[in-house]
Amino acid sequence: MFARLGHVVARRPRLTVAVWLVLAVLGYAFAALGVHGESLFDRLTTGEPTVPSSESQQGREILAQADQSGASLTLILSDVDPATPGLDDALDPARADLGDIDGVASVVDPLALPDGIDNPAAAPLLAKDGNGFLVVVELEPALSQSKEDHALDAVAHRLDAVPDDLRSVAPQVTGVVGGSSLIYSAITDQVEVDLRTGEAIALPVALLIMVLVFGGFLAAAMPMAGAFASIAGGLAALYGMSYLMDLDSSVVNVVTVLGLGLSIDYGLLIVSRYREELHRLVDVDGGRASRRRRGDGSVATAIENTMATAGRTVAFSALIVAISISALLVFSPQILRAVGAAGVAVVIVAAATALTLVPALLVITGRRLMRPGVLSRVPGLSRLLVGPPEVLATEGRFSRLAGRVQRHPWWVLGGAVVVLGALALPLAHLELRSSTTRLLPEGSTQREFVEHLADQYPASTAPAITVVAEASLDEAQAWASDIAALDDVASVDEPTAVGSYVAIGVRPDTTDGGGATARAAVQEIRDLDPPFPTWVTGQAAAQIDFVAALRAGAVWAALIVGIATFVLLFLMTGSFVLPIKALLTNVLSLAASLGVLVWVFQEGHLEGLLGFTSTGGIETFVIALVIAFAFGLAMDYEVFLLSRIKEQHDQGAPDDLAVRRGLQSSGPIITSAAAIIIVVFAGFVAGQLLVIKQVGFALAVAVLIDATIVRLLLVPATMTILGRWNWWAPAWATRVYERLAITH
Repeated sequence: MFARLGHVVARRPRLTVAVWLVLAVLGYAFAALGVHGESLFDRLTTGEPTVPSSESQQGREILAQADQSGASLTLILSDVDPATPGLDDALDPARADLGDIDGVASVVDPLALPDGIDNPAAAPLLAKDGNGFLVVVELEPALSQSKEDHALDAVAHRLDAVPDDLRSVAPQVTGVVGGSSLIYSAITDQVEVDLRTGEAIALPVALLIMVLVFGGFLAAAMPMAGAFASIAGGLAALYGMSYLMDLDSSVVNVVTVLGLGLSIDYGLLIVSRYREELHRLVDVDGGRASRRRRGDGSVATAIENTMATAGRTVAFSALIVAISISALLVFSPQILRAVGAAGVAVVIVAAATALTLVPALLVITGRRLMRPGVLSRVPGLSRLLVGPPEVLATEGRFSRLAGRVQRHPWWVLGGAVVVLGALALPLAHLELRSSTTRLLPEGSTQREFVEHLADQYPASTAPAITVVAEASLDEAQAWASDIAALDDVASVDEPTAVGSYVAIGVRPDTTDGGGATARAAVQEIRDLDPPFPTWVTGQAAAQIDFVAALRAGAVWAALIVGIATFVLLFLMTGSFVLPIKALLTNVLSLAASLGVLVWVFQEGHLEGLLGFTSTGGIETFVIALVIAFAFGLAMDYEVFLLSRIKEQHDQGAPDDLAVRRGLQSSGPIITSAAAIIIVVFAGFVAGQLLVIKQVGFALAVAVLIDATIVRLLLVPATMTILGRWNWWAPAWATRVYERLAITH
């Protein structure tokens, strides 16, 4: 099958490249411009992760349906005494201008109230320290989206100018405009900026590493071409999916970086194997490839052999990665389903470029890749290059490393397990958070707006917990006293009618709306037994429901991934032992990676180095994403290594020798691919959005641990200890393997 695909591509290489070029251009065009002038980034959503049909989400939906107010923007004026003479008159032009904007329903500030700042109703609009006040502009409800957007833009522009209007009477005054629409824009804009930053760092450095790996630019350019095409295809797939489901703003970066890393990974494997096959087929005289035309049979045969071996490995690996990511679809939170669906699409695109575009470019290039690159002539550097001399040799750096491991396998196994266990220890103290605006970097205008509002205007902010009750106002007021008596509740707002329901605002005894105290308050409220239906909602309630949804889906996700991985690895190796070994070592590797993530981002280590401020936990959906993606990437390298060991085993090599030769053949590819993918993920750590930092960092650490401790030490040690038991399977399973085996 794969040899046949190689034959087809070898016959039509230019057509294949032309098709991918058109698809890439269209992909970038769709993502940047859209169909109706609405780009991919215009179609993204943002907000706190929610669980459909959960108690917190049902409560939110009830409140949203009953809410008759329009969108609003708020101006925080600071460094000004509200009692300053002439301040009220200086505000009049702004009030008039704002009131004249089409769609504005009201303009409220404490100075315009009867009796001004002495009016009790002015208190929520005045700063606690007496050094500022709010101007709130609300739009008419039920505006069309275009009218609302136009009105919000006009209001924001006019509010920005208010401090200048007041400087004649308040020279030090400053102002910050904020609101839900501006917070949303800040997050989606930061996603776009971080995507460009990540690509600007990752792509050049990845190209440099590949140039060093291959000893020249030409071979390095092949995987990069596949990466560019994969990014285009992935963005186009995301754009199409945005019409089928809501895509959170973070999905774009997370999925794009995965596609970028995988396409480089797979392209590297294809190019390396092609050079190896070509060297086997063509005589080399004095280190120079014979000069024959590009279209000779050696090039076509090398492509077919490459596709039959490395192409099969890429397809097999992509299938396992796709299954790992598709496990996210069993979870109920929309953001995990979106990442799961989009991730599978991007894996397919990455595999497609590696199996068609990269081979087509190799055919066009022909035998030029056999010629030593310029860097191979640099003294000492040639030993670092991944080329045919390295992978064709039966002995080398990696076989010698495997030999040393095989001399003391139990010591290596014990040491590796101890190190991985130590790295995993912080995972025992994992805290999951939904940080909302704290995802934005320090210094972000909208983050400062929210924090200043909560600090100086607590009465104007929504309570951290809202209880929706299907009861009369009198019944809710009587029950509110029970809530106020709870240990972790500081105060309860006066219940208010919301349509046919009643909303009770609850303020826990903390300033952290998602912290332990707020979560305890939610649980205490839910444990009460009122004589009417209630729904508890808010940040802490949503976190509790999200974590419960993760637990509910985790068993099914683990079963799907575990069974599928076991079956696929069995069909590849014919062994029951090797799939179990792979699953166990991957669990250890994942636990260690997550432990490092907790140590850094939850406990706050490396804040200065990585440029973030800890929120005291890991974002709720990050754990699920990291497990799904890191498991898939770990299986990527497992397949790379096992496929080479299996080749040696099938050729009759003794078990220990098969391991040494398999590691010698695959080790250079695995370490080079890992170095590149670590750079790709690390490039996105340089972004500012906290959730992207966490995902990028965790995946970079996962790949580093897997490509070093696991692949170079733990796998050779365990396979040496197991010996001939590596290939054990029951007799009935062996018969199944003989009929259904996935072989070259």
